[in-house]
Amino acid sequence: AYRDMSADIEKRAPNLFRLFPKTDFEVRRVEPFREASSSKGSYQSGTPDGSRPGIFYANAYKVETRPKWDMTSLYLHEAIPGHHFQISLQRESEELPRFRRFGGFTAYIEGWGLYAESLGKELGVYDDPMDYFGSLNAELWRSIRLVVDTGLHAKGWTRQQVLDFMFANSATSEPRAVAEAERFMAIPGQALAYKIGQLKIREIRTNAETRLGEKFDVREFHAEVLKDGSMPLSMLEAKIDSWVESQL
Repeated sequence: AYRDMSADIEKRAPNLFRLFPKTDFEVRRVEPFREASSSKGSYQSGTPDGSRPGIFYANAYKVETRPKWDMTSLYLHEAIPGHHFQISLQRESEELPRFRRFGGFTAYIEGWGLYAESLGKELGVYDDPMDYFGSLNAELWRSIRLVVDTGLHAKGWTRQQVLDFMFANSATSEPRAVAEAERFMAIPGQALAYKIGQLKIREIRTNAETRLGEKFDVREFHAEVLKDGSMPLSMLEAKIDSWVESQL
C-alpha cells in the first residue's frame, strides 16, 4: 500500500514543488528482528554519495490491529514531501558547510514534517474523508504536546496530570499515552517543535501569499524554504521576507 501511495504522491509533487532531491528513495518493510519495538513508520536518510537511498520504513507488525486512516499523513511527514525532501536537499547542498549539511534545528525539521502533512489537501491525496481525519488527528496530537510538555516542565504537572489531559482530549491508547509522557519527561521541549515549527512555516507562507498576491508561486516558496537547509525559525522568516521583497 505504501509503495502505491509513494508512486501516486511522486506524480503529484511537481504541482507544489520544483526542487527535488537527487538521492534515491525506497519504501521498505521494517525488519522482523525489530518490528515489535518500532514505530508504525520512520525515515532513514540517504547518503550524498548515493551509497544508501533515503528509506521509508513501514512496520507490518500485527498490521491487522493498526488503523489505515493515518497512513497517508504519516507518509507525507516521514517521506515525500516531508523528511526525505528536506533532509536530502540539505545534505546534497555543496554550498553549505558540513556542520549545516549534517546538523539541524528540530523546530524547522519537524515543523516542515508537520507542514508537509497539511499539504495532502493541495496534493489531492486526502479525498478519502478518513485520510483527512487521520491528518487532523495527527495535528491534534501535536497540539496536545504543546500543553503537556509545558505543563510538565513549566507548570509543575505530574505524570498523572499529563496522562489525564491526553485521555480527556484524544482517543489515544494507554500504552501510547504512557510512552509519550515518558518521552516528554526525558526530552524536555522536543515535542513542542512540531506544532511550533508548522505554525511558523504556515504563518510565513500566509504572509507571502498576502504580500505577493497573484505573483505568489507555491513551488518557488517551497524551494526558498528548503534550498538553504535547516535554520532557526527567526532566520527562516527573515530569509523569506527578503525573498518576498525581491519578488515585488
